[in-house]
Amino acid sequence: MAKMTTQKLKEMKDQGIKISMTTAYDYPTAYLVDKAGIEIILVGDSLMMAVLGDDSTVACTMEQMIHHIKPVVLGAPNPLIVGDMPFGSYNVSKEQAIVNATRLMKEGRCDVIKLEGGKEVADTVKAIVDAGIPVMGHIGLTPQTVSKLGGFKVQGKGEEAARGVLEDALALQEAGAWGIVLECVPEMLAKLITEKLEIPTIGIGGGRYCDGQVLVFHDMMGLFEKFTPKFVKQYRNLADEMVSALSTFKEEIRTGAFPEEKHVFGGVGEEELKRLY
Repeated sequence: MAKMTTQKLKEMKDQGIKISMTTAYDYPTAYLVDKAGIEIILVGDSLMMAVLGDDSTVACTMEQMIHHIKPVVLGAPNPLIVGDMPFGSYNVSKEQAIVNATRLMKEGRCDVIKLEGGKEVADTVKAIVDAGIPVMGHIGLTPQTVSKLGGFKVQGKGEEAARGVLEDALALQEAGAWGIVLECVPEMLAKLITEKLEIPTIGIGGGRYCDGQVLVFHDMMGLFEKFTPKFVKQYRNLADEMVSALSTFKEEIRTGAFPEEKHVFGGVGEEELKRLY
């Protein structure tokens, strides 16, 4: 698999080839995702909930994002690496947004950045793109501003709300975004947006007609047990398998079944040991 680029992803959309995307926050996960041939890795602020135990993404900092992007880049040379702009890192001014997007690219070494919002951030997206940094948009349910949206619920229901999401998508494309995440929107609205846009759409709770799909790694592998959104398909239950392995490890220590002879080292004979006493 050669290095993925935004241009190749656009070609996949044009050819009707579905795009796969998941998250990673560390080297070993990124290595496995790359080995599986996934096209895009998102190092998302979802790390706050998936691996750091927080109940929201809002508290994520630039330092945390950079810290987690670095090992993912090292572990996955082939997928496109997307670095999330955390809440508050692009909301004050265009200048602030450019400075922080540049930090993710220079210090984290990701390929592109992602930020949340529609029409209200279009000017910021354009400024970042004009500064030479590729931007992925994120509309519909935007977790960073979930309080303003009234909670984790489907966005774009009804004609007026649907028109708003469509206008958000068109505004981001016009601003120069190379792709857009559509989160928790009605399936047929996502289909319409996908048909109207020239850039790829990646759905997470956006239905079957997006150009690609993304799931959080820990959700799809059964490693996040606090709650499971409707749109998640759990491909494995690794939590149960890992608990079982750890329980076996504990039991074998207690019974003496581990370590076995093949796990230990020699190098000191009996006569040598006697002299040590």
